[in-house]
Amino acid sequence: MSTARGRTAAAAVILSGSLLLTSCGGSGSGSSDGTTLRLWHYEGPTSAMGIAWNEAIKEFEATHPGVKVKFEEKSFEQIQKTAQMVLNSSDAPDVMEYNKGNATAGLLSRQGLLTDLTAEAARRGWDKKLGVSVRTTSRYDADGVMGSGKWYGVPDYAEYTMVYYNKDLFRKYRIAEPKTFDDLTAAMDTFVRNKVTPLANSGSEYMAQQYLYQLALSKADRSWVDRYELYQGKVDFHDQAWTYAATTFADWVKKGYIAKTSSGTTAEQAGVSFIRGKAPILFSGSWWYGRFQSDATFGWGSFLWPGSDLTLGSGGNLWVVPKNSANKQLAYDFIDITLSKKIQNLLGNKGGVPVAADPGAITDPRAKRLIGDFTTLSARDGLAFYPDWPVAGFYDTLVSETQKLITGSESTDAYLSNLQTAYDKGTK
Repeated sequence: MSTARGRTAAAAVILSGSLLLTSCGGSGSGSSDGTTLRLWHYEGPTSAMGIAWNEAIKEFEATHPGVKVKFEEKSFEQIQKTAQMVLNSSDAPDVMEYNKGNATAGLLSRQGLLTDLTAEAARRGWDKKLGVSVRTTSRYDADGVMGSGKWYGVPDYAEYTMVYYNKDLFRKYRIAEPKTFDDLTAAMDTFVRNKVTPLANSGSEYMAQQYLYQLALSKADRSWVDRYELYQGKVDFHDQAWTYAATTFADWVKKGYIAKTSSGTTAEQAGVSFIRGKAPILFSGSWWYGRFQSDATFGWGSFLWPGSDLTLGSGGNLWVVPKNSANKQLAYDFIDITLSKKIQNLLGNKGGVPVAADPGAITDPRAKRLIGDFTTLSARDGLAFYPDWPVAGFYDTLVSETQKLITGSESTDAYLSNLQTAYDKGTK
């Protein structure tokens, strides 16, 4: 979910004990009692991933008699802020879900806090199950830059952003599903004329910066993304793409497409406003899909951002094995189960984007659309990652600076200059 899933719509972490080092073949300082596996993840229990991981736990316990998994709830933010400290101690779990990208998993790999999974990925065939664009975030070089080097994580779902829309509200105001970018802006104009704020937005978390990044992507290409995300060239925040994004976003606030009051709104509040039928449009990730399926009581649909070959997305968050994991072989077994056809098919039918499912096993119509759009994106190399990934701390910079655009307290030129300063400092 951003990115920083800072992006996570809901968060829960699973925590438990661990197994004897001698019986598991792992190494590390964690204690083991032979009856529990320590596992952390932060997916909401009703999300597609939460449902799939719960089933994976059952499968793991069934295939590992006498081994149990215990739970302790934590938020995504707690894990994000304490991961370095916890993983550098004897309290490290055996396997955990962690955010992908240079500033997160890449940083931990560079600090020596994660286990090298390269040999295991080859032995278990994970390297062949995952497509090229999905496994980009699995590998990190010595500097913690994604895309090459050793395997430090394994994604077992994919994610991408899309436009969710309330079909009932569109029908009420006689608006057709937008096919072009002009159609989208015309639809938003119609809602504003009828005193309806078109876009659900979260200024205090990831959603606002993702609107802005998508606007930039609509004027960008793959080389632009590679310069920004992978340091393959100079990045200029006053170029055409970033300038267009900032000025258009600020203009949308002035036009009433985005509420100024959304500067302090959380992603959860934005999602709930869509679920309750108050916001006709929400641009966000596939991590919302399963929840909308279960909670929204009106007709809704989704489509890829019109007029852009690129959108935010990547392989999903990673399963990582901490360096101090006491039970590495059991951790590998659990990861393997989450990549099995059974769990992948369940994930797909519950509204997730599986990476190793049997296409014929996906029966839900909306799920077919979700996976079909992902296939379209993958075929055109359309996954452009997330704006906060390049450097550590950039997520917080993007949040605070984009909030200023929403409130009108900062010019677009100052906004872009401040991003440039933070980015340049981080990349050095």
